[in-house]
Amino acid sequence: MNLRFIYLLIFSFNLLSGQVSFRAKVSKKTLGINERLQIDFLMNEDGDNFTPPSFENFKVVGGPSQSISNSWINGVRTYSKTYTYFLAPKKRGSTSIGQASIEVKGVIYKTSPIEINVTAAVDVPKDPNDPEYLASESIDLVAEISKTDPYLNEAISVVYKLYIAENTGIRTWNEIDKPRYNDFWSQNIDVKELKVQEGLYKGENYRFVVLKKTVLFPQKTGELSLEPLTLDISVEVPSNRRDIFGRRATTTVNRTVTAGNRIIKVKPLPKQGRPENFSGAVGEFDFKVESSKKTLTASEAFNLKLEVSGKGNLMLFELPEPILPSSLEIYDPEHSEDIKTSLNGTKGRILDNYTIVTNESGQYPIPPISFSFFNPKTKRYETINSEKIIVNASENPYISKNNVDNISQDNISKIESKDSKFSSIYTSTKLEPIEKDDFFKSVLFWLLFITPLFFIPTIIIYTKIKGKRAMDFEGNKIRKNRKLAKKYLSEAKKNIGNKESFYEDLERALHSYLKAKLKIKTVDLSKDRIKSLLDNNSISSSNVTVFVKLLESCDFARYTPLGKSDMIKDYETASEIITQIDKQL
Repeated sequence: MNLRFIYLLIFSFNLLSGQVSFRAKVSKKTLGINERLQIDFLMNEDGDNFTPPSFENFKVVGGPSQSISNSWINGVRTYSKTYTYFLAPKKRGSTSIGQASIEVKGVIYKTSPIEINVTAAVDVPKDPNDPEYLASESIDLVAEISKTDPYLNEAISVVYKLYIAENTGIRTWNEIDKPRYNDFWSQNIDVKELKVQEGLYKGENYRFVVLKKTVLFPQKTGELSLEPLTLDISVEVPSNRRDIFGRRATTTVNRTVTAGNRIIKVKPLPKQGRPENFSGAVGEFDFKVESSKKTLTASEAFNLKLEVSGKGNLMLFELPEPILPSSLEIYDPEHSEDIKTSLNGTKGRILDNYTIVTNESGQYPIPPISFSFFNPKTKRYETINSEKIIVNASENPYISKNNVDNISQDNISKIESKDSKFSSIYTSTKLEPIEKDDFFKSVLFWLLFITPLFFIPTIIIYTKIKGKRAMDFEGNKIRKNRKLAKKYLSEAKKNIGNKESFYEDLERALHSYLKAKLKIKTVDLSKDRIKSLLDNNSISSSNVTVFVKLLESCDFARYTPLGKSDMIKDYETASEIITQIDKQL
């Protein structure tokens, strides 16, 4: 019985030892974008036609290297063969390493896919014996932030500088991970040329190059994380070898550098002293209201221009609306912007130009209009009031009754003249009487007489609705935002293919839609606030998720390479989600 059991164990061992094993093993399954990954493909039998995975989301920085182990212990042969690769991730996120394959005795064996999670850059311990150590000490990427404790919607700038030691050179470099600026409204500043400059860094002389400039407007309070910029650089550093002339030779190593993760502590705007008409303007501004005419005739139009100029978040707030007498007919304003972005923030002007028509003669007072903003320098709210404007509309001389009464019978008689006065154009004319038609009893007479009577009630009702609508300031604001949403969505469709313009228009369309539907102000347009409002209005969780992700896509897209097909997909998603939310509201 015991002998049979021993034979069974020996047979099972021989059977298992004869099985082919082919597997993949990685040094780690979670790594930073600036780290390296080692992957080994191990087999216990020699094979042919080894085919590695494509490594599509990785850059092969080393390998393949091959090692073989073949030993005999107590008459038992042990064989192993390993293919080794060193990989550098190209981007963040969850990815996978596909299957490798090999042929052993006519049979194809494959490894299982391995899931890898690539995170943002991490701090890697320095190893003095590593050839990359000298490169790490000679090159550094720094994010210089103008202010780390701004107010909500206050502009800050980020400048990315690459510092290089004097005895170091760079061959090539490329971005492998771009910051996404979550919870910030961002505007890139073009760097037209890479200019090498000299300066002090860590108390030593360094050369540096400005790679990237960005202006940020925080849209959320609290501690916000500023993701790092990560570069892959080929660095030339001095080695211990000498050339035939005795000069120190250089060696090239690949180095991944990161600007490091930074924390921005955003302060909320103070509640004390906040004006009721505050719409989210933060900066230093001037405000003026101008009328193109102050004296005109009835039924004549004039323009009322509201302009805000200065430095601050000019694209993130709305201008106030004028309150006008109901007897004036006002049209939707024509909005225009002239804004330039620099490291000091955005500077320029925005204006709304209203076209207004006077229907009757008289005096039309335009009350003072107030514009409020928060000034980060003085740390208080400021309000600018325009002056009162009076527009005088006189009677139109072409339709005035007095002009007709002034034509007396004497004046008419002066127009009459003798026959001799027109003798030079004397003609022989033969006049014949025409048949008398009784127009006052005709169908045409009664038709022309009765038809206006049907229009009088319509005109009265239309005038009342128009006047009531003119005084409905909240409703007018909603209608204006609804029109802006359609306008920006239409402009986004036209700009498909132009990534920056497309996603800027798409984000404005989504914000304008929310302001129209949920009656919220620009200052409340944070992602958390939007999600809370949509949930409170019984919007399905799936639609809320899609809408918020679409807003996030508008932020991420500015720093992610996207094609025309991606823009078409996002445009169709925006149109569909707006329709779905409309139905649920």
